[in-house]
Amino acid sequence: MNTKQTRIRRARKTRAKIAAVKAIRLTIHRTNSHIYAQIISADGGTVMTSASSNDKDLRGQLANGGNAAAAALVGKRLAEKAKGLGIEKVAFDRSGFKFHGRVKALAEAAREGGLAF
Repeated sequence: MNTKQTRIRRARKTRAKIAAVKAIRLTIHRTNSHIYAQIISADGGTVMTSASSNDKDLRGQLANGGNAAAAALVGKRLAEKAKGLGIEKVAFDRSGFKFHGRVKALAEAAREGGLAF
C-alpha cells in the first residue's frame, strides 16, 4: 500500500463517524504548493463555503502558499466566511493528514476565528 492509499484509508474512518452524527464538516486538502479548506453540509452533498491559498485575494498576501503562515490565513478566512453564513459548529475532517504543521495551523486559526470543533 502506498502513502496516498494509507492516508485515504485513515480518512475513510473519520468521514464515516462524521456522517453517522450528521455534522457539518470542515475538510482540508494539502498539496506541496497550496492548502485548501471547505465546509460541507451535513448531508455531504453541498459545499457551503471554501477558502484556499490559491484564492485571488490571498495570493497577493502570500509569498508561498505551502507553509504554515498561508494555512493560518486560509483558516482565518474560512472562519470569517462561515460566521457570515451563521455556521459556528463543525466537525474537523483532516482527510487522513497528521494534525501537525500546516493542518494544525489552519485548525487553530479557524478556532480563533470563531469556529467550534
